[in-house]
Amino acid sequence: MAGVNAPAEFLDAARSGDAAAFERLVGPYRDELLAHCYRMLGSRHDAEDVLQDALVRAWRGIGGLDERGFVRAWLYKIATNRCLTALERLGRRELPFDVHPGTPGAEVSWLEPCPDPSPEASYLAREAVGLAFVAALQHLSALQRAVLLLREVLGFSAAEVAELLETSTASVNSALQRARKTIDTTRVSRQSVQHELGPDAVNEIAGRWIDAWQAGDVDAIVAMLADDARFSMPPLPEWYRGADAIRAFLVDGPLRSRWRFLPTSANGQLAFGTYLWDDAAGAYLPGGLDVLTIHNGRVSEIVSFLTAALTDFGLPADLPA
Repeated sequence: MAGVNAPAEFLDAARSGDAAAFERLVGPYRDELLAHCYRMLGSRHDAEDVLQDALVRAWRGIGGLDERGFVRAWLYKIATNRCLTALERLGRRELPFDVHPGTPGAEVSWLEPCPDPSPEASYLAREAVGLAFVAALQHLSALQRAVLLLREVLGFSAAEVAELLETSTASVNSALQRARKTIDTTRVSRQSVQHELGPDAVNEIAGRWIDAWQAGDVDAIVAMLADDARFSMPPLPEWYRGADAIRAFLVDGPLRSRWRFLPTSANGQLAFGTYLWDDAAGAYLPGGLDVLTIHNGRVSEIVSFLTAALTDFGLPADLPA
């Protein structure tokens, strides 16, 4: 799956220093490369930085692209290796469910949500960015992570991956086998259930969720939860499992306040920008980004990213009274 050869005229022009021609070569792959870096790193901000570095290196090294002009494979080689280098200094990204009890919050790097790309973006820019899958990837070594993604998400052959990572096919196959043992890819969904539900069902769930929260109706919220639902709020380490625990938390905490919710999407999942009433400001101010996982029509997980920038998800910075 190395990709289509680059048009000779663009390749020659880029080698001659034509920045516009270079952009014509790499532009079609930018969104899927960003998604790949996000899966590797678990942070949209880190992914953007690494991809920028990779594209600068690609521009400087355009002469290293051979006459076959397999731009896609060449870009994935650069981007993946920049991710591997970054992971030597970056800790793995966590969700509160995965943090060892007693670990100081300051020592944890939290998984970040990822805005969905535009509808015009390629399938590979939208595939396999679900929170559960990206969180599971964090439990793999950097090499295992790269091999699993290149082989099972991006569709490169073992021989192609060996060439991209400058290793042997046997090493690639061994790393993939170990990765599969750590992540049961049949149980950790790579694709959002949202696609299976369809827009009408998603809109119906979103409307009920908004109405329940804005009315402060804990019974209505709990009625939408799966029996073993989980609720977490990174960067806070606390989390809650089960309808009873979540109910008690909501009654004692969030539902003492007034909220407004706006629907959006993140990681291919239904999400909401949440806004908390502030008397001093006379407005609803950002409270976080809630990303929901839905199974069998019920909410099985809520991850409330308290420090997410809502404007990154197409939402306003605040709401008037």
